[in-house]
Amino acid sequence: MAQGYLTISRPGPLSTLQDGGRYGVRRLGVTQGGPADLHAWAWANWLLGNPWGATALEITLGGLELKAGQDCRLALAGPDMQATLDGRPLAPWQAFTLKAGQVLRLGMCRQGMRAYLAVAGGFFAEPVLGSRACVVRDGLGGHQGDGSKLAANDRLAFGDQDIPVPPRTLPLATLPDYAAPVVLELIPGAQIAAFTGQSLFQAFNRPWQVDSRADRMGIRLQGPALHCRLGAMVSEGINLGAVQVPPDGQPIVLLNDRQTIGGYPRLGTLTPLACSRLAQCPPGTEVRLRAVSQERALRDYCRFKAGFA
Repeated sequence: MAQGYLTISRPGPLSTLQDGGRYGVRRLGVTQGGPADLHAWAWANWLLGNPWGATALEITLGGLELKAGQDCRLALAGPDMQATLDGRPLAPWQAFTLKAGQVLRLGMCRQGMRAYLAVAGGFFAEPVLGSRACVVRDGLGGHQGDGSKLAANDRLAFGDQDIPVPPRTLPLATLPDYAAPVVLELIPGAQIAAFTGQSLFQAFNRPWQVDSRADRMGIRLQGPALHCRLGAMVSEGINLGAVQVPPDGQPIVLLNDRQTIGGYPRLGTLTPLACSRLAQCPPGTEVRLRAVSQERALRDYCRFKAGFA
């Protein structure tokens, strides 16, 4: 198969390859990885007709610049990062052609935190433990297989671009408004009954602010201190979106690069799409929590994923 490549001129603060995530290895202490914003990542791949799980580039905050070695079909999804193609403005949520020698530049994001750049057929990289998802802190996956984030002069490989890609336009209903009030759906569970009644009222009726201590491992929320009656706990397995509450009472939402076990009581779990929305919230963003049943959350997620079958 013929190969092409994109050459990175400026990588931005944090740009990494992400496929659907690394599964079946948490028993080894290896975390999931994958796109922090599943929604934008999935639609970027959909615009090009890529199958679920195709490897795309996650760009945090912006600042990326790259040049095409061969003609290729790309798609950009996520917040507006003031993208330009050879100096001409390029809006997100669309597919486009980058011809050999042309330059794609992303400025800093105006709203949101992470954009996704997909290529027709997905980017190439050697799988590590069954996935190309880059987890920097674990030194796994990514374009070099060792968890490295992109650096200047790195190359991203892609396959044959002669296969026709039928034009696709995103349904307007799928476009998120990153400036809208943020309501995060949470499935109550784990140790929620051990929290005081006052704490539960505050958790779901008071606003929270996204703390500056936020990355792909987890995001702290600032607000009223939550109190749990439990003392010491035996560590348990931690899933995506788990909302742990340490002794200071300020919740931590655990995301894709989280540890695999934890011993703090949990208020519950954010749904996958709520995690995606939270991953686009810069520090200082006000968010609210809303309880949702497990059945409703599963139904919403299955409906979302069915659109990419």
